[in-house]
Amino acid sequence: MRVALLAGGTGGAKLADGFARVLAPGELSVIVNVADDTELHGLRVSPDIDSVLYTLAGLLDRTTGWGVAGDTRTALGMLERLGAERTWFQIGDADLATHVRRTQLIRDGASLTDATAAMAAALGITARILPASDDRLRTMLQTDAGELDFQDYFVGHRQEPEVRGVRLDGLDAARPTPAALAALAEADLVVIGPSNPVVSIGPILALSGMREAVAASGAMAVSPIVAGRALKGPADRMLASLGEEVTAVGVARRYAGIVRAFVLDAADAALASEVAALGLEPRVLPTVMRSDADRDALATALIQGGGILNR
Repeated sequence: MRVALLAGGTGGAKLADGFARVLAPGELSVIVNVADDTELHGLRVSPDIDSVLYTLAGLLDRTTGWGVAGDTRTALGMLERLGAERTWFQIGDADLATHVRRTQLIRDGASLTDATAAMAAALGITARILPASDDRLRTMLQTDAGELDFQDYFVGHRQEPEVRGVRLDGLDAARPTPAALAALAEADLVVIGPSNPVVSIGPILALSGMREAVAASGAMAVSPIVAGRALKGPADRMLASLGEEVTAVGVARRYAGIVRAFVLDAADAALASEVAALGLEPRVLPTVMRSDADRDALATALIQGGGILNR
């Protein structure tokens, strides 16, 4: 069964890991947000892509939810001594190698898609990790501290300023990749992962033609909000400061007209009727992925449910 997963951040990477284990090699395509990307120390940094790379390669630091397990920061310390800026972005030495290799490949003429594929193959990953776009796209957040690049907000300001609006710099020119669109068209099941709907999934769906492609696929979405809270990251605070309902229903409202089914955690089973009122088919499943077994179980349940949905 061919599955296409839209992902960004920790939740999406965890679900990708579950799908990768329960599907045959080559059956999973992960379409990843690139609007969190940044340039740092002259290097191209793609945090969401790297979260998926490291997770599927078994390299992720599960304590922090980002970076390489056991990494050191000798290079970062030297950069700081030499007066480099933005050293608050904690790049480890192994992580730095990833950014060096990506930048080298792109400077040699590779697209971001091709560079990602080359690195995934080198790490022994059989899933296809597909950047949503090869073009420059950056999330800019209007906050109480002024307009901030996503990484300045997320890491530099520790997610403290209230978010009042979102602007996608480069959206007019950015296009989804042919590979991402093909993965959606060819998939037996398309899933929007439990990622931040504002800054992880929102930029993917904003790309020209992407919303229509997902809608045509009969997709389902998994809520990243459980019992009124985000399991990780600022999604709940962002929804609140943007004036949206901080519940699974609030997320479902964002996806109405795009997906056919919406998955709520068992803790939110009472909200199923409100989801149905939005024209979405509610599914209630255990969605909190605390262990590998949880990841596998959710992926399996989505595949089984997806087969029913698409018949």
